[in-house]
Amino acid sequence: MNLKILFLAWLTCVSCVSAQRRYDSYRGLVMAGYQGWFNTPVDGANRGWHHYGNKQEFKPGNCSIDFWPDVSDYSVLYKTPFRFPDGTTAYTFSSQDSSTVDVHFQWMQDYGIDGVFMQRFVTEIKSRKGKSHFNKVLKYALSSAQRTGRAIAVMYDLSGMSPGDERVLLDDMDQLEKEYRLKSGKKAPTYLYHNGKPLVAVWGIGFDDKRKYGLNEADKIIDGLRKRGYSVMIGVPTYWRELKVDAVSDARLHGIIKKCDIVLPWFVGRYDEASYEAFRQDIAKDLEWCRQNGVDYAPLCYPGFSWRNKRGPESFYVDRNAGSFFWKQFASVIASGAEMIYVAMFDEIDEGTAIFKCVNRSHVPGNNKIKFDGIEDHLPTDYYLWLTGEAGKMLRKEVDFTPSVPPRPGNPAAPLINDEIIK
Repeated sequence: MNLKILFLAWLTCVSCVSAQRRYDSYRGLVMAGYQGWFNTPVDGANRGWHHYGNKQEFKPGNCSIDFWPDVSDYSVLYKTPFRFPDGTTAYTFSSQDSSTVDVHFQWMQDYGIDGVFMQRFVTEIKSRKGKSHFNKVLKYALSSAQRTGRAIAVMYDLSGMSPGDERVLLDDMDQLEKEYRLKSGKKAPTYLYHNGKPLVAVWGIGFDDKRKYGLNEADKIIDGLRKRGYSVMIGVPTYWRELKVDAVSDARLHGIIKKCDIVLPWFVGRYDEASYEAFRQDIAKDLEWCRQNGVDYAPLCYPGFSWRNKRGPESFYVDRNAGSFFWKQFASVIASGAEMIYVAMFDEIDEGTAIFKCVNRSHVPGNNKIKFDGIEDHLPTDYYLWLTGEAGKMLRKEVDFTPSVPPRPGNPAAPLINDEIIK
């Protein structure tokens, strides 16, 4: 065999390995949750204004989102009844469009965000319309993740689930495996692995809030996933370790957690910047429990919270404080020894936790019945994407550790609102 043939054979082998490249561990990654549940009446999903308004209506006086997306980078937009302060029509996006998902993954690549957990809500995938929507979003996401080299994994949300629905989840996972061959790593080369197996997350186990399902159903789900050859991350209440406050007072929860590879406590709304200092001790104790019990720990960080339009003006609110609150959490969990981080959330504009591009406070649509929050006026609309990417660098020790918000080179100005009519 001559040298040219040998070289071509080597090149083919290298290309094959590259095509099958995968993320072998959550360690060293900052991953965000990705809802992907926003619809409009004319996007083809037949779900109305899903997660934009209440009872499929979206208009002044009936709105469930608190942040307005900056749609400058989207190629497909949808007209809304809202208007910006200058009188121009406000447009938004639909998660049903592949172009929307691709824009989001492009942002992840541009700002160095490692990837996302794609949410699949058990109560939604029980219906034909819901399952069709989330199947499309996942298909688009897997393609965009491969194009941009982002890590991706499935996360099931059990909220609203009934006893017996554990079968819905396991059957759905079987269908995803059949279509995408996650355990081979060939059709979805950037799917996230952990401890040698593809990682599947299950959120909503052990909460003491009168859910229809309980630990029995959770146990069946975890056992079913493990038997199928997956590693498992479990989303649990804030006070899971002490079995109090928001957690069930049942030691079986600890037994379930010990079966899993990673534990993810839910911190959203549990503290603001002022009260976080006292909360840091709980995270350190969580980490120690996990080290002693052989379970990895993924602390959660979130930029802020707002439910004013969804729940009323007196509802719980956590100010972002221009990124200071977000960075304080990043710095704290990294200093405590965390090896991986979960960010809530990438696109959650209806709880005000979105890190993706949203318009500034002075640019949000105006109406006396609705009050939108927004990115602080002195910050660019991409600021929280950038800050998340910087946290990933600090986690991996690519930059020096700093407890204070790092300065952004150039401090770019916020982009103008794009009001192009596409749809």
